[in-house]
Amino acid sequence: MKYTVSIEIALPLEKVAQLLADPAHLPMWLRGLVLHEPLHGTHGHVGTKSRVVLQTGQQQFEGTETVTRREPEDLSAIPSGSIVHFEREIVGKGMWSAARERLTEAGPEKTLWTSENEYRFSGVLMRLVGLLMPGAFRKQSLQHMQDFKAFAEQGKDVREEAEG
Repeated sequence: MKYTVSIEIALPLEKVAQLLADPAHLPMWLRGLVLHEPLHGTHGHVGTKSRVVLQTGQQQFEGTETVTRREPEDLSAIPSGSIVHFEREIVGKGMWSAARERLTEAGPEKTLWTSENEYRFSGVLMRLVGLLMPGAFRKQSLQHMQDFKAFAEQGKDVREEAEG
């Protein structure tokens, strides 16, 4: 299963890339995040493996994320016209996924975030989920992007929503 989602964020490319790459901000916009801890390597850098635990309703997912691409490596001085790439693979019980994130300038003080996602399922249960609910994966990816946009532009924290 493959799909692509995108969203425009009213901030410059460099700022969006830095916010997206900063692990301290993950709980503020990644709805359902229970844990994201590097097992070895530096968060967000190529080759880093992290344990990831997400909670969606009563379901908990645990997997291992491997960062496969980050360009440019240094996000502090991104040249105008650049494309920023963040790519990762996640392996969990019955599932493998890859996310290929691209950030591009969409105008002055605007960034387009495009996310290409691919899922492969093994095991009867996960294959059924993939067949019966493909829209749920796309919807969740878009929700994460909308949550990031609200965090980046307005400082909204998804944890405050959950409490109130």
